[in-house]
Amino acid sequence: MNRTIELVKTIYEIKQLEDIDAPQIALAGRSNVGKSSLVNRLAGRKALAKISSKPGKTRSLNYYRVDPDGYYLVDLPGYGYAKCSKQERAKWGKLIEAYMKDNPRLRAVAVLLDSRLPPQKIDMELTSYVRSLGIPVIPVLTKADKPKQRELAQLQTQWRDILQQDRLPLSFSSKTGKGEEKLWAAFTEAAGA
Repeated sequence: MNRTIELVKTIYEIKQLEDIDAPQIALAGRSNVGKSSLVNRLAGRKALAKISSKPGKTRSLNYYRVDPDGYYLVDLPGYGYAKCSKQERAKWGKLIEAYMKDNPRLRAVAVLLDSRLPPQKIDMELTSYVRSLGIPVIPVLTKADKPKQRELAQLQTQWRDILQQDRLPLSFSSKTGKGEEKLWAAFTEAAGA
Protein backbone atom coordinates (compact mmCIF):
# COMPACT_ATOMS: atom_id res chain seq x y z
CA MET A 1 0.00 0.00 0.00
CA ASN A 2 1.29 3.46 -0.84
CA ARG A 3 1.07 5.69 2.19
CA THR A 4 1.81 9.37 2.51
CA ILE A 5 2.83 11.17 5.67
CA GLU A 6 2.43 14.92 6.05
CA LEU A 7 3.13 17.24 8.98
CA VAL A 8 -0.17 18.97 9.70
CA LYS A 9 0.21 20.47 13.17
CA THR A 10 2.91 21.47 15.64
CA ILE A 11 2.08 22.16 19.28
CA TYR A 12 4.38 23.91 21.74
CA GLU A 13 2.04 24.66 24.65
CA ILE A 14 -0.79 22.92 26.51
CA LYS A 15 -3.27 25.63 25.50
CA GLN A 16 -2.73 24.64 21.85
CA LEU A 17 -3.91 21.06 22.44
CA GLU A 18 -7.22 20.27 20.77
CA ASP A 19 -9.19 17.16 19.96
CA ILE A 20 -8.20 15.87 16.54
CA ASP A 21 -10.94 13.48 15.50
CA ALA A 22 -8.74 10.62 14.32
CA PRO A 23 -6.78 7.76 15.91
CA GLN A 24 -3.28 8.63 17.10
CA ILE A 25 -0.09 6.65 17.74
CA ALA A 26 2.46 8.59 19.80
CA LEU A 27 6.19 8.13 19.25
CA ALA A 28 8.04 8.43 22.56
CA GLY A 29 11.60 7.78 23.61
CA ARG A 30 14.85 9.18 24.85
CA SER A 31 16.47 12.08 23.08
CA ASN A 32 18.31 10.91 19.95
CA VAL A 33 16.71 7.45 19.94
CA GLY A 34 15.55 7.97 16.37
CA LYS A 35 11.91 9.13 16.54
CA SER A 36 12.27 11.76 13.81
CA SER A 37 14.43 9.46 11.68
CA LEU A 38 11.69 6.84 11.95
CA VAL A 39 9.11 9.35 10.67
CA ASN A 40 11.39 10.31 7.78
CA ARG A 41 11.99 6.67 6.83
CA LEU A 42 8.30 5.81 6.91
CA ALA A 43 7.53 8.93 4.86
CA GLY A 44 10.26 8.11 2.34
CA ARG A 45 11.63 11.63 2.81
CA LYS A 46 14.88 12.77 4.41
CA ALA A 47 13.77 16.06 5.91
CA LEU A 48 10.07 15.85 6.81
CA ALA A 49 10.96 15.62 10.50
CA LYS A 50 13.97 17.66 11.58
CA ILE A 51 16.83 15.49 12.80
CA SER A 52 20.11 16.30 14.47
CA SER A 53 23.11 14.47 15.85
CA LYS A 54 22.58 16.61 18.96
CA PRO A 55 19.83 15.40 21.30
CA GLY A 56 16.77 17.50 22.02
CA LYS A 57 15.94 18.70 18.49
CA THR A 58 12.21 17.94 18.79
CA ARG A 59 10.74 20.44 21.25
CA SER A 60 7.08 20.16 20.31
CA LEU A 61 4.32 17.66 19.55
CA ASN A 62 4.37 17.12 15.80
CA TYR A 63 1.26 15.60 14.24
CA TYR A 64 1.87 13.64 11.03
CA ARG A 65 -1.20 12.46 9.13
CA VAL A 66 -0.91 9.00 7.57
CA ASP A 67 -3.01 8.58 4.43
CA PRO A 68 -4.96 6.78 3.14
CA ASP A 69 -5.27 5.15 6.60
CA GLY A 70 -6.43 8.38 8.27
CA TYR A 71 -4.54 8.20 11.55
CA TYR A 72 -1.79 10.36 13.04
CA LEU A 73 1.73 9.64 14.21
CA VAL A 74 2.53 12.15 16.95
CA ASP A 75 6.27 12.72 17.48
CA LEU A 76 6.86 13.71 21.12
CA PRO A 77 9.89 15.56 22.52
CA GLY A 78 12.62 13.21 23.69
CA TYR A 79 13.25 12.66 27.37
CA GLY A 80 16.42 12.25 29.38
CA TYR A 81 18.30 15.11 27.76
CA ALA A 82 20.12 17.04 30.48
CA LYS A 83 21.57 19.99 28.52
CA CYS A 84 18.37 22.01 28.40
CA SER A 85 17.05 23.89 31.41
CA LYS A 86 15.01 22.15 34.10
CA GLN A 87 12.25 24.63 33.33
CA GLU A 88 12.17 23.59 29.67
CA ARG A 89 12.21 19.87 30.54
CA ALA A 90 9.35 20.44 33.00
CA LYS A 91 7.38 22.29 30.30
CA TRP A 92 7.84 19.37 27.84
CA GLY A 93 6.86 16.89 30.56
CA LYS A 94 3.64 18.76 31.31
CA LEU A 95 2.83 19.03 27.61
CA ILE A 96 3.36 15.29 27.07
CA GLU A 97 1.36 14.42 30.20
CA ALA A 98 -1.53 16.68 29.13
CA TYR A 99 -1.49 15.08 25.69
CA MET A 100 -1.53 11.51 26.99
CA LYS A 101 -4.03 11.87 29.84
CA ASP A 102 -7.68 11.56 28.92
CA ASN A 103 -6.97 11.43 25.19
CA PRO A 104 -9.56 9.04 23.75
CA ARG A 105 -7.90 9.24 20.31
CA LEU A 106 -4.53 7.96 21.57
CA ARG A 107 -4.58 4.28 20.62
CA ALA A 108 -1.00 3.33 21.55
CA VAL A 109 2.42 4.72 22.38
CA ALA A 110 5.33 3.37 20.38
CA VAL A 111 8.17 3.51 22.90
CA LEU A 112 11.42 3.69 20.95
CA LEU A 113 14.35 1.99 22.65
CA ASP A 114 17.99 2.22 21.55
CA SER A 115 19.11 -1.29 20.55
CA ARG A 116 22.72 -0.40 21.38
CA LEU A 117 21.92 -0.02 25.09
CA PRO A 118 20.76 -2.44 27.79
CA PRO A 119 17.32 -1.67 29.26
CA GLN A 120 17.41 1.79 30.84
CA LYS A 121 15.53 2.77 33.99
CA ILE A 122 14.08 5.87 32.34
CA ASP A 123 12.60 3.75 29.51
CA MET A 124 11.08 1.33 32.01
CA GLU A 125 9.55 4.26 33.89
CA LEU A 126 7.98 5.58 30.69
CA THR A 127 6.47 2.21 29.75
CA SER A 128 5.07 1.85 33.29
CA TYR A 129 3.58 5.35 33.14
CA VAL A 130 1.95 4.76 29.75
CA ARG A 131 0.48 1.47 30.95
CA SER A 132 -0.81 3.13 34.14
CA LEU A 133 -2.89 5.36 31.86
CA GLY A 134 -4.36 2.26 30.21
CA ILE A 135 -2.61 2.95 26.90
CA PRO A 136 -1.07 0.02 25.00
CA VAL A 137 2.70 0.12 24.48
CA ILE A 138 4.36 -0.85 21.19
CA PRO A 139 8.05 -1.39 22.04
CA VAL A 140 10.38 -0.68 19.11
CA LEU A 141 14.14 -1.27 19.22
CA THR A 142 15.68 1.39 16.98
CA LYS A 143 19.07 1.45 15.25
CA ALA A 144 18.65 -2.30 14.69
CA ASP A 145 21.40 -2.26 12.07
CA LYS A 146 24.03 -1.52 14.76
CA PRO A 147 24.18 -4.53 17.13
CA LYS A 148 24.94 -8.11 16.12
CA GLN A 149 21.82 -10.20 15.49
CA ARG A 150 22.46 -12.33 18.59
CA GLU A 151 22.72 -9.22 20.78
CA LEU A 152 19.55 -7.79 19.26
CA ALA A 153 17.67 -11.06 19.88
CA GLN A 154 18.85 -11.08 23.53
CA LEU A 155 17.70 -7.49 23.99
CA GLN A 156 14.31 -8.27 22.45
CA THR A 157 13.90 -11.14 24.91
CA GLN A 158 14.94 -8.92 27.85
CA TRP A 159 12.40 -6.25 26.90
CA ARG A 160 9.66 -8.82 26.30
CA ASP A 161 10.26 -10.18 29.81
CA ILE A 162 10.44 -6.70 31.39
CA LEU A 163 7.20 -5.67 29.69
CA GLN A 164 5.60 -9.07 30.34
CA GLN A 165 4.36 -9.28 26.76
CA ASP A 166 3.76 -12.31 24.58
CA ARG A 167 5.40 -10.79 21.51
CA LEU A 168 8.99 -9.70 21.10
CA PRO A 169 9.52 -5.96 20.63
CA LEU A 170 9.78 -4.85 17.03
CA SER A 171 13.21 -3.99 15.67
CA PHE A 172 13.66 -1.16 13.20
CA SER A 173 16.45 0.57 11.32
CA SER A 174 15.80 3.93 9.70
CA LYS A 175 19.08 3.47 7.84
CA THR A 176 18.28 0.14 6.15
CA GLY A 177 14.50 -0.04 6.48
CA LYS A 178 14.72 -3.29 8.44
CA GLY A 179 11.40 -3.93 10.19
CA GLU A 180 9.48 -1.24 8.30
CA GLU A 181 6.61 -3.48 7.17
CA LYS A 182 6.12 -4.97 10.65
CA LEU A 183 6.12 -1.46 12.11
CA TRP A 184 3.47 -0.29 9.63
CA ALA A 185 1.39 -3.37 10.44
CA ALA A 186 1.61 -2.69 14.20
CA PHE A 187 0.68 0.98 13.79
CA THR A 188 -2.22 0.24 11.45
CA GLU A 189 -3.55 -2.48 13.76
CA ALA A 190 -3.29 -0.25 16.85
CA ALA A 191 -4.99 2.64 15.04
CA GLY A 192 -7.79 0.34 13.91
CA ALA A 193 -7.26 1.51 10.34
